[in-house]
Amino acid sequence: MPLARSLTLTDAVAIGLGSMIGAGVFAVWAPALGAAGSGILIALAIAAFVAFCNATSSAQLAAVHPVSGGTYSYARAEIGPWAGYVAGWCFVIGKLASCAAMAMTFAAYAAPEQWRTPVAVLAVAALGAVNCFGVTRTALLTRILVVVSLLGLAVVVAAGFATEPGATPAPLPDATAYGVLQGAGLLFFAFAGYARIATMGEEVTDPTRNIPRAIVLALGGAIVVYVLVALAVMLTLGADAVGSAHPVADVVTASGWSWAGPVVRVAAAAASLGALLALLTGIGRTTLAMAREGDLPRWLAAVNARWQVPRRAEIVIAVIVIAVVLVADLRDAIGFSSFGVLLYYLLANASAFRQGADVRRYPKALQVLGALGCIVLVSTLPVLASVIGTVVVLIGIAYRAVRLRVAARR
Repeated sequence: MPLARSLTLTDAVAIGLGSMIGAGVFAVWAPALGAAGSGILIALAIAAFVAFCNATSSAQLAAVHPVSGGTYSYARAEIGPWAGYVAGWCFVIGKLASCAAMAMTFAAYAAPEQWRTPVAVLAVAALGAVNCFGVTRTALLTRILVVVSLLGLAVVVAAGFATEPGATPAPLPDATAYGVLQGAGLLFFAFAGYARIATMGEEVTDPTRNIPRAIVLALGGAIVVYVLVALAVMLTLGADAVGSAHPVADVVTASGWSWAGPVVRVAAAAASLGALLALLTGIGRTTLAMAREGDLPRWLAAVNARWQVPRRAEIVIAVIVIAVVLVADLRDAIGFSSFGVLLYYLLANASAFRQGADVRRYPKALQVLGALGCIVLVSTLPVLASVIGTVVVLIGIAYRAVRLRVAARR
C-alpha cells in the first residue's frame, strides 16, 4: 500500500528545520568547540559547505526518484543494490544514534539529573506513538516545536549580542588544521536534517518541485541560525562553553539575562523533541524502503491501512532507540552519528554524479566536492566513534551477504 501524499512545501521545510535546529544548536557546541577551538567559525563554514553540496545532490536525486528511502533508494537505482543497501544501513545506524542524542538533550534541559534517563525514554515512547497515527500529525507538531525553538534562540542571540563591551570571555584554544576538520565533522551532525525531507519523498505533494526547494530552504535557514548562535556563544562564554553541558542556556545567564533561563530551557526541550520526531519519521521511511526490497525483514514493510504509516517499523525503531538511550553517552552518540551520516552522503554524491545531463540540476563539481568533503571529515572523527562505526557497517554488510547466500541456496 502506498503512503499518502499529504505534506506541503511548508510541512517539508518545517520537518527539515526541526531536524537540524534541535540537533545542532543545543547538542553540538561543546564537543565542536573542544575540537576546533578558535577555528569554530571556519569549521562551521566547512560543515555548511559540505552540507550544501550534499543537499544539492539529494535535491537532484529526489526530483527524479520521489519515493521513500532517500539515498537507499537513490543509490540502488543509480549504482546498484549493494550501494543502496550500504547507504540505507549507514543512515539507519547513524540516525538511531542521533535519536538517542536528541532524547538525552531533551532530558538534560527538561528534567533534574536523576530523572534524565527515564524522561528520555518516555520522550522516545511518546513521539514514537505520535508517528504511528499519521504523518500530518507529525508535520503539525514539528511546525509548532520549530516556532518555539526559534523564539528561544532569538532570546539567546539577543542576550549574546547584548553582552557588555568590556566583558572578556575565556579565550578559546588555538586552532589546528586537524582540530578544525574534526570540529567540522562533529558540526556536520547538526546539518543532516535535510535528509528527512528526501526520505519522505513518497508523502510530499508535487515532489519534483517541492523536495528540492524544501531542502535548500531548510538548509539555508539552519545556516543563518547556527552562525548567529555560534557568535553569541563565542562572545559570551568563550572557552567556558567547552566544559558546559548546556552552553546555549549558559549564554543568557552569563549575559545577566537570568530571567530568560526558563525560556531557553523550554526552547531547547522543544527543539530536541522536534528533531527527535523528525528523525524517527525519517528512519521509519528508510526502514520501510529497505524492508520492501528484502534488505530488512519484510514484515517491517507493512503500512497501516487506516493511518497509512509503517507502524511496525516505527515501533521497532522506538524500542531500539530506547535501548541506546539506556547505555549511550551523548558525545559518543554524536560522533557515531556523524560517521554513519557522512558515509551515507558519500554515496548520495556518487549517485548524483552518475545521473545524466537530462535530469541534472547542479554541476558535477558540487558532487565531487561533496564526496571529497565527506571522506575528509569522516577520517577526522574521534577514533572510538570511527572504530565502532566501521564494525557496525561491516556487520550490516555481512548480514546482507549471508541473506543473499541463503536465498540463492533456496
